[in-house]
Amino acid sequence: EDVDIPSRRVLITGATGLLGRAVFKEFNENNWNAVGCGYRRAQPRFEQINLLDSIAVHDIIHDFQPHVVVHCAAERRPDVVESQPDAASQLNVAASANLAKEAAGIGAFLIYISTDYVFDGTSPPYKESDVPNPLNLYGKTKLEGEKAVLENNEGAAVLRVPVLYGEVERLEESAVTVMFDKVQFSNKSANMDHWQQRFPTNVKDVAAVCRQLAEKRMLDPSVKGTFHWSGNEQMTKYEMACAIADAFNLPSSHLRPITDSPVVGALRPRNAQLDCSKLEMLGIGQRTPFRAGIKESLWPFLVDKRWRQTVFH
Repeated sequence: EDVDIPSRRVLITGATGLLGRAVFKEFNENNWNAVGCGYRRAQPRFEQINLLDSIAVHDIIHDFQPHVVVHCAAERRPDVVESQPDAASQLNVAASANLAKEAAGIGAFLIYISTDYVFDGTSPPYKESDVPNPLNLYGKTKLEGEKAVLENNEGAAVLRVPVLYGEVERLEESAVTVMFDKVQFSNKSANMDHWQQRFPTNVKDVAAVCRQLAEKRMLDPSVKGTFHWSGNEQMTKYEMACAIADAFNLPSSHLRPITDSPVVGALRPRNAQLDCSKLEMLGIGQRTPFRAGIKESLWPFLVDKRWRQTVFH
């Protein structure tokens, strides 16, 4: 029998990662022909592509002829970027430049996922037009990636987002969900950062924004340039951990707020809140309340199954 394949085609890089999976699902469920590519975890669901292999990148873009490319692949762990700067720069900058050039070659709309860490966090909220000043190498490589993308593809879009969470395969996939074990095991006290102001954002919402942006662009070629999207609940990691405990009726008295600025690892901005009014004025956006989103993301990792009864009935 004939299978009706949607005529709109989208290619998603980093489709095996936390954000990429959500982006793939969002387009796939909304009448797009979506192809995802990954590297280490690609088979069997996704195409295996090394984004540093320019011939492989050229081939998939020319074979598939996507209308839209959503570039989610990146080295996004600030401490790993500090320890492996060359590899991080290859992926975050060089591969992004090449992908932008290939997308421009076939007239595809590229959305490059960037970060709030391009800002130093001293004067929030940040508009798209504010001057970036990244504090760590991760922010610097993502900012260089933004510039490389827009230089090689003037019709591209940059979408800056903050700390992400969602349906994880492992708790370590997100800086938000990784706290769940410390919350659950209340027999020992846990220090939690209560200095850095964050805006946890659900990957499903970022995925919806990517699709809405792509669909708006197909109708209006002036949709391009830099955009911001973010959740609007301001929380420190300590406050997120307390909200997680509350969502699952777990104790939080063992969580200790630490109000000093962290001394180890890559420097982090104190408050890099993103102003999202530019997308909102285009009628684009979606926000899942943190408690609802975090409960949905974390319940499979709940250790004490008795709690499930109280949480879900």
